Amino acid sequence: MGPKLADSVDGLRAAGNQSFRNGQFAEATVLYSRALRMLQAQGCSNPEEESILFSNRAACHLKDGNCRDCIKDCTSALALMPFSMKPLLRRASAYEALEKYPLAYVDYRTVLQIDDRVASALDGISRMTRALVDSLGPEWRLKLPAVPLVPVTAQKRWDSVPLEYHKEKAKRKFRETTTSKGRVSSAGDVERARVLKEEGNELVKKGNHKKAIEKYSESLSFSDMESATYSNRALCHLALKQYKEAVRDCTEALRRDGKNVKALYRRAQAYKALKDYKSSLADISSLLQLEPRNGPARRLQQEVKQSLN
Repeated sequence: MGPKLADSVDGLRAAGNQSFRNGQFAEATVLYSRALRMLQAQGCSNPEEESILFSNRAACHLKDGNCRDCIKDCTSALALMPFSMKPLLRRASAYEALEKYPLAYVDYRTVLQIDDRVASALDGISRMTRALVDSLGPEWRLKLPAVPLVPVTAQKRWDSVPLEYHKEKAKRKFRETTTSKGRVSSAGDVERARVLKEEGNELVKKGNHKKAIEKYSESLSFSDMESATYSNRALCHLALKQYKEAVRDCTEALRRDGKNVKALYRRAQAYKALKDYKSSLADISSLLQLEPRNGPARRLQQEVKQSLN
């Protein structure tokens, strides 16, 4: 037995939410539709509430495999409240299910402009990159629709994701921007991080990769804003055959500097070692777009292609 129908927009939305939680997606769709009709009949402008209802109904369509109506409702939600995260993510999932990879890529990339730590968007970008390389070839980036520029006001908006996400995000942000003494990284911290990174570099030259990892990790505890520190630590992980750790560090490096050629090359090496050849080729392709004459990357590309054959 479903929840008792309410006679208000808020009541219908709450009933729809309960049906959704119970896995009754068709019933939830009906309730959200009734709430939308009631809201529109009232004639008062409430774009945020209307956008939420469209987005919620889109979630039901997505659960039922109705990707086209999901896209339609997400687009309506975004017309009312541009750059809302939930409809962007739901529309990206629907586009992906329909194999409309360029459009899915654009929506995932837009989400990452709003918040670059959304795991589902990061995973989606990784999947879309591999799919686009396979379908469009090495020049795939040139064949994509334009990614909209997200205004700063939307980047700072917190109402589009669950409170639990924000609590966890705030904890991560605090850990990342403070030192072990609980202070925000100062100019002295940044200088200390630089010195430790240089000490790590000297240890790498001597072949002492384990000690170098310790130095780089200590450097990052003072300031984690420099891309090179992560890509240097990734080199050490590669030398020690710690390939998953190398991938993780290269990914962190690329979040800070998407044009870090060393991070792209080292992640491609790590993916190759992990036998994730498609991901390796995707990174090499991105690297060669930045440096078309990069000899080591071209040689690695040939090796990976041979492994696929």
